[in-house]
Amino acid sequence: MKYFAGQPQPLGSRICRHDGLEGVNFAVFSQHARRMELCLFTAAGEKRYSMQRSGNIWHCFISDIGAGMHYGYRANGVSNPRQGHYFNPHKLLLDPYAKQISYAPDFSSADKLAIFRIDTWHDSAAVAPKAIVSAESAFDWQGISRPAIPWAETIIYEAHVKGLTQQHPDIPRDIAGTYAALAHPALIAHLQRLGISTLELLPISFAADEPHLQAIGLRNYWGYNVLGHQTLNPRYAATEHPIEELQTAIRSLHAANIEVILDVVFNHSAEGDQRGATLSWRGLDNANYYWLTPAGEYENWSGCGNSFNANQGDCLTWIIDSLRYWADTFQIDGFRFDLGSILGRNPAFSPQAAFFAAIASDPVLSQLKMIAEPWDIGLGGYCLGQFPPPFAEWNGSYRDTMRGFFLRHSGYLAEFAEHFAGSQAKFGHNQRPLSASINFITAHDGFTLRDLLSYEQRHNYANGEDNRDGHQHNLSCHHGIEGETKDRDILAARAKSSRNLLATLLLSGGTPMLLAGDEFGNSQQGNNNAYCQDNPIAWLDWARADQSLIDSTAALIALRKEIPLLRHGEDWSSANIQWLNSAGVPMQHQDWYDNDNPALAILMHRRWLVLINPQPQAQRFVLPQGQWQLVFAGSDISDFTYTQSVELTPMEVRVLRQ
Repeated sequence: MKYFAGQPQPLGSRICRHDGLEGVNFAVFSQHARRMELCLFTAAGEKRYSMQRSGNIWHCFISDIGAGMHYGYRANGVSNPRQGHYFNPHKLLLDPYAKQISYAPDFSSADKLAIFRIDTWHDSAAVAPKAIVSAESAFDWQGISRPAIPWAETIIYEAHVKGLTQQHPDIPRDIAGTYAALAHPALIAHLQRLGISTLELLPISFAADEPHLQAIGLRNYWGYNVLGHQTLNPRYAATEHPIEELQTAIRSLHAANIEVILDVVFNHSAEGDQRGATLSWRGLDNANYYWLTPAGEYENWSGCGNSFNANQGDCLTWIIDSLRYWADTFQIDGFRFDLGSILGRNPAFSPQAAFFAAIASDPVLSQLKMIAEPWDIGLGGYCLGQFPPPFAEWNGSYRDTMRGFFLRHSGYLAEFAEHFAGSQAKFGHNQRPLSASINFITAHDGFTLRDLLSYEQRHNYANGEDNRDGHQHNLSCHHGIEGETKDRDILAARAKSSRNLLATLLLSGGTPMLLAGDEFGNSQQGNNNAYCQDNPIAWLDWARADQSLIDSTAALIALRKEIPLLRHGEDWSSANIQWLNSAGVPMQHQDWYDNDNPALAILMHRRWLVLINPQPQAQRFVLPQGQWQLVFAGSDISDFTYTQSVELTPMEVRVLRQ
């Protein structure tokens, strides 16, 4: 091996030629380090090389090495915690641009965690995760490009790679729960049967399990504790070539006209606070990567110990480069940003933040679907409706309004209608389309739809935190008995509520998001925080799938695609919408706030009629003139004959068409 100064770009490791020699160029950012060492690991042990500095980039080229070489960095500098500097050359540091990582860190005991702590003199090289030099290879996309489905036609299906297919009866056991399973015809057929346009995957980046989970033998199943933001998680690989495996799956999904969106985590890292492990960013340049208080402590807006500073140029460059890696290498169709408000802080949230400008100016990212979870736990962190175009946002207000309206008899028709029509009080500004509101009743975080209707208390004891974790404010309703039951009346009431909520979700203005498994009644046994349950609690139970509920969900999605107002994302203030009371006349002011006798009929294009009876008693509706046919009912109806009026059972949604 021969040493050369190399080049400061691109960041990360890259196999290339220098002065006629094959080798690898290494480049890493650090403004405040005074010396940076590249550490290579072979069977002979560790070999260190002092790196050259160009501006704030440290770099070197080593000849006669290539793919498979394990490496890391050691950063030397003045350690001054009050200024936010934590340099310790005894800590081997992971390349933030690593495309492959050797293994996850072992935090299973206090002694093992202490090896990684910044304030100890333990040398971490023997146990620290190491980056692995990876060869770039071209993938044959066979001329299949991104589907580029318009926002107004988007139907999102949120799923976990493993949980989605691990127990699917038609998927071979050797690929179940893996990237390869995403391409299996049985799964694609199910998504097409439903009418799904967009598969949104929980994080698939390389993640570390938190110390408290390792101590009790659990793991971070959801994957939000990311260590390698440009590294594919090998846990879900069926082969020794996970990159090609995922590319093949995405190519198959694209061929079926299904998009793929990734849930990404750029709000915090797996390093935690100053008492946590030093694995990468803290040791390389803590003050540039993280938001710090004037005293040098971490701003914990994420609730996970630290918060990345996307307002700092070099941190932002790394984030954008990471997104481009996923977009370019895997043809990803978009991203959902966990705790997205942190990315818009400077330090208060601002729609003009540098992160949003960087996305808008990037020729690739600006054309993809961008979705924000619009909150963090910092002051002013709930920013629903404040993100700039082209971002869409998870609408938690929609979720709570619909749950409360149908399950707790709370809220007025006016509030329901506002959210049903696309939440324009929040999103109707700056020419934002209706699709900016990502509507959902359930998501990975919380109860499944079945559990929402079967439990009023969380049942999270399996998580090892004495049932203290997870949401308490669920707005759920067990319909008379906590948990599973064979009572036919309760089961019928739960079935009606599930269909009511699905109909509301899929016929509302905005972009609907369906939690995987809700379409067939999947349960997590009342666990509303299954983040650490890599087992049947969190895996979809396909064996108990309710086929009739699948058919109802598919029919509702098909109905949504029929209605021009919804298919084209039209403004709900147009003449294509009429809001009627139970007497069949336009709603008056007092009707919107009549909690004693609430009822609503929504006439779309004079052809589709949505009837909503949120009361615990039956309600008769006078129908507009026409020959009406029943196309959906929350309750079982053996026959339906058009008359001038129709009676809805208690707590029912019904859809008619002429």
